Amino acid sequence: MFTGIVQSQAEVYSAKYQNNFLHLIIKLHETFVDNLTLGASIAINGVCLTVVKFDINHHNAFISFDVIDETLATSNLAKLHTGMMVNVERSLKVGDEIGGHIVSGHVHTKARLVERKQTDTNCCMLFTLDPQWHKYILPKGFITINGISLTVGEFSKGVFAVHLIPETLARTNLASLSLQDEVNIELDQQTMTIVTTIERMKL
Repeated sequence: MFTGIVQSQAEVYSAKYQNNFLHLIIKLHETFVDNLTLGASIAINGVCLTVVKFDINHHNAFISFDVIDETLATSNLAKLHTGMMVNVERSLKVGDEIGGHIVSGHVHTKARLVERKQTDTNCCMLFTLDPQWHKYILPKGFITINGISLTVGEFSKGVFAVHLIPETLARTNLASLSLQDEVNIELDQQTMTIVTTIERMKL
């Protein structure tokens, strides 16, 4: 489990693809791997991945993951390449503060950035996603974008908005998005459960 509060950005040090398989290595400061163990879970752009190897060299940590076909098909990890920045969060521990909302790291789909409205103090991003997911998008409801716990602003005609404070832009990779870029979406599980339950009751 995660909270959707991104702890750091990491550089993609290596991304090797072969036969619908990705061996991914990220690079970030060595302090991030304090008490890390093989088999631990780390969210990369909101996708829960398992640590298969890690090393420390010159105060940098290099963490390796194996990503299989289903994850590549569902998420934007298939488009990673060397030098890109990804959002990272280590798994939630008992006693940790939940600053965002409960996030599983199981990405449901991808959304596409279609508009950005930015001033010196405010930023609004508008995204579109496949119609099958629209029923789970509620104004003021939770949504996770690239592993970031956010609140839905407006939702109209298949487009939803999120409003970002400067701190979020500074700590995550949303600031580097270009129009038509894809982001990973994890919908709020509680909302999905309620909507699905109501639908079944109507049958």
